[in-house]
Amino acid sequence: MRHPANRGRFITFEGLDGCGKTTQLEKLAAVLRAEGIDVLTTREPGGTEIGERIRAVLLDSRTAGLDPTAEMALMFASRAQQLAQVLEPALAAGKWVLCDRFTDSTEAYQGAGRQLGSDSVLRLHEVLCRGIWPDLTVLMDSEVEHSVKRARRRNQAAVNSEHADENRFEQESTAFFTRVQQAFRTIAAREPQRVAMVDARRPAEIVHPEIVSIVRNRLLNAAHPARSAQQDLTGSSDALR
Repeated sequence: MRHPANRGRFITFEGLDGCGKTTQLEKLAAVLRAEGIDVLTTREPGGTEIGERIRAVLLDSRTAGLDPTAEMALMFASRAQQLAQVLEPALAAGKWVLCDRFTDSTEAYQGAGRQLGSDSVLRLHEVLCRGIWPDLTVLMDSEVEHSVKRARRRNQAAVNSEHADENRFEQESTAFFTRVQQAFRTIAAREPQRVAMVDARRPAEIVHPEIVSIVRNRLLNAAHPARSAQQDLTGSSDALR
């Protein structure tokens, strides 16, 4: 993807709930900020006041009867709002945006999990997102059973502590999440130039430097060629080891 020199970069993290992607997103943000990069972190659905209200509808277990097509439409409603209000202005201002989920999640969860198909998701993306795709997507590949159990424990703890109920998807079957996982892997195989798949079964302290290396090699060195040349001579900076 060709960008103006002063445009920011857009990185997304994808994977099953409970795979550790939010933790890795924040770790990467800290490294980039240490490099002097202006970083914005956000999530989907959500990221704006309107998007967070949509998120509450989508993830609350009390909306279990939500029609799959309505679910997909609400995902894109939140995304379109965030693109207009947050993502596009931030990127135009030269910020690097790190987003927890984007259209790949809709293709995996609604397209495959709900069996609505990839074509409908990609058509909606083309219309509502104006062709904007991440510069890099980090796919956290994990075991279905472990990730779902972890997400269920986390979300139930949130409910018990009077935080928002976000358990609706965690009530789905193993077959549902297996379809979601396979869809993520299919996307990675289809778009290797954009999607980097990382084995999230390993400890976070091992996964983190691998993600930093991917970002440095694919985006950071390209954005700062002079620094890249210097690193070739002197080695990576401490923040990027």
